Amino acid sequence: MLSNPGITFRLGELRCPPQASFMIVLISGTNRPDSNTRRITGEIAAQYQALHVPHRILDLTELPLEVFAPASYAEKPASFQPFSDAILAAAGLHVVTPEYNGGLPGVLKYFIDLLKFPESFERRPVAFTGLAAGMWGALRPVEQLQAIFGYRNAHLYPERVFLPGIGSALGEDGHLKDAELIARLHKQAAGFTAFVETLKGVSLRA
Repeated sequence: MLSNPGITFRLGELRCPPQASFMIVLISGTNRPDSNTRRITGEIAAQYQALHVPHRILDLTELPLEVFAPASYAEKPASFQPFSDAILAAAGLHVVTPEYNGGLPGVLKYFIDLLKFPESFERRPVAFTGLAAGMWGALRPVEQLQAIFGYRNAHLYPERVFLPGIGSALGEDGHLKDAELIARLHKQAAGFTAFVETLKGVSLRA
């Protein structure tokens, strides 16, 4: 699904409006149910909301099962089209990734591989936030993603954010407890917004 605070869009029902290109699309980079990645993606969405920046969340838990058939490499199922359209309509992408076995989740790489080449990422601004149970906060998967998106000629926003010890960083309500971490996410969102506006020559803020 695509969502923003207070609004959720089922991808199968999505029709991108003409102004959709003036929007940040956040990618919650795992299909693990009830994930900390999705919680942090929501925290970042709240920062864009505070900045009055239009945004949506693309949640990989909503990928249709048929995209995992081997035939999808050659011919994408129609149910994948809204995911592809959401990427193509984005002014910028903000990728949120956990660390699984020292790397990015397989489903995130597979999702990238299914998207249209080269237009999905060519000259498109991209920001990265990593989270992990360990002390490095998903440094390795973020660097792997930077290599992939660099290969695809995306514009990489250099200010990354890493969230280590994510299990203890989140409270029982699923929100970050540390005001300093929240401030870092806010600074990243504000900086990326300015980065996109400069590259695209548009104003994202309402």
